[in-house]
Order: sequence, then C-alpha cells, then structure tokens
Amino acid sequence: MSIKEVYQAVVDFNEDDITDLVEKELEKGTDIQKVLQEGLISAMDYVGKQFSEGELFVPEMLMAAQTMKKGLEILKPKLGTSGGSSAGTIIIGTVKGDLHDIGKNLVGMMLEGGGFEIVDLGVDVEPKAFVEAAKTNKAKIVGLSALLTTTMPAMEETIKALKEAGLSVKTMVGGAPVTKAFADKIGATGYSEDAPGAVELARKLAS
Repeated sequence: MSIKEVYQAVVDFNEDDITDLVEKELEKGTDIQKVLQEGLISAMDYVGKQFSEGELFVPEMLMAAQTMKKGLEILKPKLGTSGGSSAGTIIIGTVKGDLHDIGKNLVGMMLEGGGFEIVDLGVDVEPKAFVEAAKTNKAKIVGLSALLTTTMPAMEETIKALKEAGLSVKTMVGGAPVTKAFADKIGATGYSEDAPGAVELARKLAS
C-alpha cells in the first residue's frame, strides 16, 4: 500500500477502490495533507495536463474528477481538524437564464481537487445571489459560467453587481461561447477555456 495507489486510482477512474485506499492511508498514519496533495491533487493535475494535450476528453475528465471527489469526501471531515489550510473559497454558478451545468460541475470538482472550498450556486443564478454568496462566504473568487451567447450579458451584469457592492473579489469566466476578448471587455479578472486552465488561473488569482 502506498500513496501512489491513491494517485493511480484517480488516474484510472477507479471509483470503486478510492474510498478504501484513502482510508487505509489514513489508518497507516499518513499525513492528511500528503494524501490530499500527493494522492488526489497531483493526480488531477496530471489528468488536467493529459486533457490539455488532447490525450483525454471531457467524459474521462468527469470520471477522474468524480473519483477524486469520493476520495476527498473521506478527507474533508478530517481536514478541518488537521490544521490544513484551504486555498480559499470560490463561488461558482451558471449565470441567469442559462441551465447548462456539465462544464461548471467539472470546473467545480477540479477546483475542489485543487484545494479550494467550493460553494456551487447551481444554474440560472441571479447577479444578487452571487453578490450575497460572495459576502457570506468571504470568497476570494467568483466563477461565472455561460453556455449560450444569449446569457453572456448576464456575466457582465454580475461583475457589475459585485463591483457596485464594493466587493474586492476576483472574477473568472468561462463556457463554450466565452472568449478572452469578451472577458476583458466585461471587466472579468480572468478567463479560462477549460477546467484545468481554471485551476491554474484560480491558483494565480488566489495567491
């Protein structure tokens, strides 16, 4: 038994064994942060790299993220007691008028795997709901997703609402029709075209 098996289970989408493997590592007395960083997070970083290089596709990414999430569920209750620090809180949601959530869910799982606390507001989220959640959770970042060109203006409305509320949060935007040029135009802090890129961007923005 070693931490490599936890890592490999994520890379191989082995959802059936991940829980046992993580529990066995903890029973052995392996440091929780080590299981998190070397077992789960580094595996998702590797999967993200494979995706970016065109070796893996969205369904595989979702399977790996789902496996990682199951492992994370074992660690979560213990992370609070180990003095492990979160990388920060990120609010995510699909903007008003848009009901698509596959991309958002994948980004959320990847960010969680990257060590962030995620508050997922779901789909069709009003600007004021993002503002309230950012205030309540003292979020560092707000992530906005849109999959329809018709709902992209809601991203601009939300960013405006966050600024008007006087919140100094960073904003990340993404989704099939969204571009870097559009992100710049609406005043978003950052843009990513895929989930692995979103994790990298969030790490930069949170540091």
